[in-house]
Amino acid sequence: MPVQQSLFTDKDLVAVLDFGAQYNQLIARRVRECNVYSEVFPASTPAAKLEQMAPKGIILSGGPSSVYEKNAPMPDPDIFNLGIPILGICYGMQVMGIMLKGKVGASDRREFGRTELRVDKPGTLFDGLNPQLICWMSHGDSILEPPKGFEIAAHTNNSPVAAMSDFKRNLHGVQFHPEVVHTPWGIEVIRNFVIKACRCKANWTMGNYVEI
Repeated sequence: MPVQQSLFTDKDLVAVLDFGAQYNQLIARRVRECNVYSEVFPASTPAAKLEQMAPKGIILSGGPSSVYEKNAPMPDPDIFNLGIPILGICYGMQVMGIMLKGKVGASDRREFGRTELRVDKPGTLFDGLNPQLICWMSHGDSILEPPKGFEIAAHTNNSPVAAMSDFKRNLHGVQFHPEVVHTPWGIEVIRNFVIKACRCKANWTMGNYVEI
């Protein structure tokens, strides 16, 4: 059973919504490595329940589905009305794209493995990082057109929208996987999200968990 935020009244929480990714627990682990508590919840968790837990941020995980498939897993659309910073990773970015009226479709060529990434707008996620980076990709679909209000933050040769941000609503998405070791600087993207976008206090340690 997920640990409830009430057990950590003086700590910040980042909720990870699980869309079936093999790395969902790894995402939560990376957040915890930033000294911020994180817990994984089902993708279908109602927005009202998330609001009760008062997370400082939400991360939408990757997953094996295509957003335009029948019965593709989707979150409660009201999560985008909570005023909480959200980061979509891979499938999670595509979920954000299609639910906010952008366009998602099959890529001209599937990207898998080490990929060169070029940062177009450092903004929040890429603050302090080099403009040319190596990341780990694993996707067949891509954002073809970002939703209204989003700016393209990074691209690759095969993905014109490899990262995007709506700075006004504090919504962000990355097509690559920052949680895996094959994106060696990925922890910095996650740290930028939880510390700078979510304004979490880096005051959680494993010792907090043991004390419960």
